[in-house]
Amino acid sequence: MIQPPLEIDLNADLGEGYGAYSFGEDDSLLEIVSSANIACGFHAGDPHIMRRTVERCVALGVAVGAHPGLPDRMGFGRREMAVTPEEAADWITYQVGALQAFVHSEGGRLQHVKPHGALYHMAAGDAELASAIVRAVTTVDKRLILFGPPGSRLHREAERQGAPFAAEGFADRAYMPDGRLASRGTPNAMIEASEQAAAQALSIVKEGRVRTVSGEFCELRVRTICVHGDSSKAAGRAKQLASALRSAGIMIRAPQVGDKPCS
Repeated sequence: MIQPPLEIDLNADLGEGYGAYSFGEDDSLLEIVSSANIACGFHAGDPHIMRRTVERCVALGVAVGAHPGLPDRMGFGRREMAVTPEEAADWITYQVGALQAFVHSEGGRLQHVKPHGALYHMAAGDAELASAIVRAVTTVDKRLILFGPPGSRLHREAERQGAPFAAEGFADRAYMPDGRLASRGTPNAMIEASEQAAAQALSIVKEGRVRTVSGEFCELRVRTICVHGDSSKAAGRAKQLASALRSAGIMIRAPQVGDKPCS
């Protein structure tokens, strides 16, 4: 019996400039990734950058996703805040709705939602917050796929509410033995070497496991892998990663509602 080829989505967080300020290699990354998570104006981004990034995604056939964060530009959305589930739900609805309008104006369709930074990690461990975020996303559009950590509260709440979910792994972040990402403040939390990032992605996709900071392996089964775009070498790292995946016979494709790996 012929086995279907392995598939994985490559996603990147894009559109994270503001006004006259920009960083990263968005244009180059959009030639490589299959999904884009576009900042929606709270932690980064503005209406003009949102529009331009959406236009580029639609032209290239890259799946468009919303990347809503906490209202914390100074901290780039990476600092935890004391928020109620209701506040978080309103912030999600506001940001996803704003990006959705730009996508519709370009004749496209919003494909997914990936919370940003601290909000992503807070929702991974807080059931009430996760539940509110899932409800907010499904209220906007029940077809939207949530991206998040496998086995997290966000994952379990999506399953409980019947929302499509794509478990996410990271090629360029180190992992703790319990499967959580190593804090950015810990040594070697970011994987800078392209070869190492490619090897980690191949281990995740082909073997369903990742080597942790302790040297041991933990199980990690995902449908999408993030490559961070906020560095000067991001595009080169992503290009080498995509090449390694294809050389291993792995197809790069954005997730769709109904895909088996999307719970």
